[in-house]
Amino acid sequence: MWNLDSGAFSGRSPNPDCVIRLCNRRADSITDRHRRGGRSQLAMDLLGAVTLFLVICLSSLLLLSTWRQMQSRGQMPPGPTPLPIVGNLLQVELSDMRKSLMKISERYGPVYTLHLGPRRVVVLCGYRAVTEALLDQAEDFGGRGKQATFDWIFRGYGAAFSNGERAKQLRRLSIATLRNFGVGKRGIEERILEETHFLLEALRGTKGLPFDPTYFLSRTVSNVISSVVFGDRFDYEDKEFLSLLSMINESFQFTATAWGQLYEMFSGAMRYLPGPQHAAFKQLAGLEKFIERKVKANQETLDPNSPRDFIDCFLVKMQQVPAVARGDGSE
Repeated sequence: MWNLDSGAFSGRSPNPDCVIRLCNRRADSITDRHRRGGRSQLAMDLLGAVTLFLVICLSSLLLLSTWRQMQSRGQMPPGPTPLPIVGNLLQVELSDMRKSLMKISERYGPVYTLHLGPRRVVVLCGYRAVTEALLDQAEDFGGRGKQATFDWIFRGYGAAFSNGERAKQLRRLSIATLRNFGVGKRGIEERILEETHFLLEALRGTKGLPFDPTYFLSRTVSNVISSVVFGDRFDYEDKEFLSLLSMINESFQFTATAWGQLYEMFSGAMRYLPGPQHAAFKQLAGLEKFIERKVKANQETLDPNSPRDFIDCFLVKMQQVPAVARGDGSE
């Protein structure tokens, strides 16, 4: 019996064309259902394969992390047992790291090993432990640990962030140059006294109103350093000078935050993720551009026989020492 609408027939006999169209529609409907079912099955198979791949990768990471921790444990001082990947991160309070480290030292002693994520560190607590390491064994403990935030821009260069023979040469050059400009001698006293007059003028400008002394003192100390490094001081309201101080302060403030501590532990992954670390990178990039402008200005007016500041002395030294001997491969 045909259950079709009245428009499909004329009287009792069905229209052949209508029957054919109806059969085609039903066939297409069945084909679509099979096609959708095939797509759903394919999507489920793909999801299962991706899930299995992620489980295998995660298991491999856990096994690798556990194996690395076990391999190095016998050579290191005692410490709390780390978990895979996160290490001892759950046992420390990032907002008050010092308090957490001192509490752990009560159980494991003044020298112990701690795993901050995948990063293994040795913690020294107390005057005696620090003195024995940095003075009695200065050669063994003279290196610099990796600081991921600053390594993003310094890449192992600089007196404060380098290691090995490069660090020794840079420190010798830096100390000798600073002494030539009066640091550690009476010569620096004249620069300090000169800057003190500007500080007093700035304090008088407050007219007895409450103020934050940190703001004034930081500009004063920075100007003494600037007079040695750049050969001149900045006016306290100079926009370039204030921008420089802001970039330095915000960069160091980031490293002291909980997010900054997390970045130090998981920098390999977090550098590609959104977060406040990119604001710190922006500040460091601005600081790099500021230094580049100062170096370029000194290069254009450099007199090797009469260096004016630390930058001039460094540029003269670079001309004297071939690039291969410096180990940087640059011209």
